[in-house]
Amino acid sequence: MSCEQTESVIKKIIREIGQECATQGHPVSETLVAFMVKAVVLDPRNDFSVDQTLTKKDAQNLIQLCVSRLLDTTNPSLSTIKMQVYFDVNYANRAEVLSEQHRVLEGRLAPMVRDITDSCPRVKKEMENVYQKIVSYVLLSSGLGSPTDIEVIREVTAALQSVFPQTEMITFLSLTKENKEQQLKILAMLVTGIRLYNKKCGKGGSSIDDLPAILNEAIPSATRTVDEGLNTCHVLAHQYTALLESMQEDQHRYAQLSSFKLKEALFNVRQYEAFLSILLSDAITSAQEVEKMNVHFAATMEQLKNTVQHKASVDTKEVFPLFVALSNLWTSFQDEILLLSFRTNMAKNLQQISEIQSCFFPEEVLTSLLEGVTVKTDEERIRETMGTRVNMSDFKNREWLFPETADNFDQLPIQYHGFCAHAIGVKGLLLPGNPAIGILKHRERCYVFSSKEAACIFAQDPDKFIELNVEKAQEHPELIQLLELRHQFEHLAPYAQAGKLGKWLMKPTTKYDSSTQTDTHILPPTIVTSYIWNEWELRRKAIKLANLRRKLTHAMQTDLSHMRRESSTQVYLPKDVSTQTKRDNSSNVPRPQIFLEGLRGGSSPTTHMVKVNLTRAVDET
Repeated sequence: MSCEQTESVIKKIIREIGQECATQGHPVSETLVAFMVKAVVLDPRNDFSVDQTLTKKDAQNLIQLCVSRLLDTTNPSLSTIKMQVYFDVNYANRAEVLSEQHRVLEGRLAPMVRDITDSCPRVKKEMENVYQKIVSYVLLSSGLGSPTDIEVIREVTAALQSVFPQTEMITFLSLTKENKEQQLKILAMLVTGIRLYNKKCGKGGSSIDDLPAILNEAIPSATRTVDEGLNTCHVLAHQYTALLESMQEDQHRYAQLSSFKLKEALFNVRQYEAFLSILLSDAITSAQEVEKMNVHFAATMEQLKNTVQHKASVDTKEVFPLFVALSNLWTSFQDEILLLSFRTNMAKNLQQISEIQSCFFPEEVLTSLLEGVTVKTDEERIRETMGTRVNMSDFKNREWLFPETADNFDQLPIQYHGFCAHAIGVKGLLLPGNPAIGILKHRERCYVFSSKEAACIFAQDPDKFIELNVEKAQEHPELIQLLELRHQFEHLAPYAQAGKLGKWLMKPTTKYDSSTQTDTHILPPTIVTSYIWNEWELRRKAIKLANLRRKLTHAMQTDLSHMRRESSTQVYLPKDVSTQTKRDNSSNVPRPQIFLEGLRGGSSPTTHMVKVNLTRAVDET
């Protein structure tokens, strides 16, 4: 059967199982159905083989078995599997949660950023519209206040104008797209820092929540809630373990308790305990981070006060880094709020799934069953075996590790989640292992045991007991994740299948919506000026090149020139020279005064003109 046909058959089986469960009033997710199919196939009691082709009869049998298990709400095993599926699908570490949150926030702001960076305003009104978009971006990216609150908008606008007045819009619009985006992020951090400082000084920020105070109250409360649930798990696990041990020691007790599915209940409690331990560790890490951030935030705020206080003007090189530091610290507080909400929801949903325990074993029933039974805690079991250890000389072919012989003894990766490697397959119990007895290193894996006797028996034939543990996990598939046995089932991915088991289940293809956008003319234009499209012009150039091939370049040198070399001379630059006479002299000539008389005529017909010269002599002047 081809891969495509196999995948089609698997999807059809999963779909039919989901529809059958929904018809009977129990809707289930495809992930849960896929894991249940895997569990049914792995269980050797169902006589399925991964090496043979699935017939139509086998498919119908598989569907019926899966539906019956999914509808068996009285079995703690189903509750454990639901818990594992939920945790595996939803849990993520700090870095993954914060990275996803930042990616979602950037995706929501991307259209606004694109609108700002791609705008090319021409007139004043368009400039003002772009500036208002920048104000909205700064407000939304900081998450401080409602974008519909007029008072908040005024506060953000005033803070933005103090570091980025509208007169600088022309400079902003001349930047490249990448520089615009970077500038927007810097402006958002500066405005956030200014608003936080103003809130501390009592000059605004009424809409900003006091996140440090909220975290200082909420984290201890969430930690106590998880710790209480963890203590309840410890008590139930100790009680279930004591009842199972009493069943193995007394046949009468076995007949009395065999119908209560105590093993499945123990696996359920231990799995819930493991998940709560992870959430508790995350909560403790958050508490430590918040404590550090409170110290840094107070120190930065005090430094900023000392820098700004009683000064008419402050150098931006001094205060801007402090504003940015305040903004980054506040973003970290917001991240911790997100992580707290995430962990609280996880703990609440896990609690809802595990509450089925109270239906299986009410408190009064459990109390009656424990009459005459000694209940030991994990700590008591470990203390009982603290004085014993394996004698290495009895097992010369085995490698044993002890605190004095191994570096980082407390950090060794212990198999089976730290439970006794002998008790799992032989007794079906999850007993805490004591590393002080000795850690057996077999095939590069480390195993611990609950007693010296269990360690000696396991060391005689480790492969045999490892195989028993694998068979126990096939009968109880919830142990695969609880005991971290995925390396024993290398063809299995977490709640999805691949490899050999591909004939039964294929790993579902992850699908998600995505979009991309490219800039127009992302690179500067490269116009080749030497490009010629005219065929005749190309022919002319080809002819010229062909003619050049037949040309020769000749050179010659004469006897008079072959020994010449370059030479240069240098002269003094001419200088300005001037002379001056001893004295200045001047002369003046008299003004000529000449008069003519008789030009108008008279009584006689003849005109007689008389010329009179009254000019003074030169020597008289």
